[in-house]
Amino acid sequence: MPNQRLSRAGRRPIRVSFEFFPPKTPEMEETLWRSVERLAPLGPTFMSVTYGAGGSTRERTHATVARMVKETDIPPAAHLTCVSATREEVDAVVDGYREAGVRHIVALRGDPAGGVGSTFEPHPGGYASTADLISGIRRRAPEIEISVSAYPEKHPESPSVEADFDVLKAKVDAGATRAITQFFFDNGHYLRYVDQARARGIHIPIVPGIVAVSNFRQTANFATRAGATVPDWFAARFDGLENDPQTRQLIAAAVAAEQVFDLVDHGVKDFHFYTMNKADLVYAVCHLLGLRPDSAAAGAVAA
Repeated sequence: MPNQRLSRAGRRPIRVSFEFFPPKTPEMEETLWRSVERLAPLGPTFMSVTYGAGGSTRERTHATVARMVKETDIPPAAHLTCVSATREEVDAVVDGYREAGVRHIVALRGDPAGGVGSTFEPHPGGYASTADLISGIRRRAPEIEISVSAYPEKHPESPSVEADFDVLKAKVDAGATRAITQFFFDNGHYLRYVDQARARGIHIPIVPGIVAVSNFRQTANFATRAGATVPDWFAARFDGLENDPQTRQLIAAAVAAEQVFDLVDHGVKDFHFYTMNKADLVYAVCHLLGLRPDSAAAGAVAA
């Protein structure tokens, strides 16, 4: 008998969340909010907004999450890093988020001030690590949900897999309630990572981060910097489509759907989509997963 996906039978709820980055221009802001308005009716568990290294997008991140609080019924999750900032400065950001109605923070160390590949150096008066940052958030706002990052293929700066798990365990011990992974294309990396984490006593949810590839070369370059491998078979799917954006979009949706369906077959029911502030591909994959706007979710974005 063919394997039937429980999600398609309506017996296994699928939960999704979406990540956006704060817009730099009025045109980008318009694109962002069109995407929010399209995706919010699907009823995501939250929508997160990224935060630049050293707080370079601090005001724009705060403005975006504040608008989400006011104009949608979807809980926002604001990113927060400890790069190039004192504890007092970071604490002030936490206070600002709380005052804006944010009850979920994605706590990250952040990229080194010198950029990816340079050595991270804690600010003399700042939080020294993500675990330290989480402890600070917990002391200041114990009610806030805290998500953290996880790396199925090891963090690029980590000396070993064991060291990577030690860092994740420290974040959990400090108070993290969920881990969201770096994107990956080979599901085997994620499934092994979860098994290894459980064997080490790490039992918080580890949500797979999924990216639908609208621009293969751009994503492949970013994957190299982020320590995510691009399998040959994956690259072959996009071969010859550099000047054919319409077919590339169709292939991108099919490949992402194939990936999430395989994860569903392995019992995964939570997915975090890196949207790149574009809704169409993500919406298509969510539709294939069985998610539909309903009367309650359709009112998620205020008129």
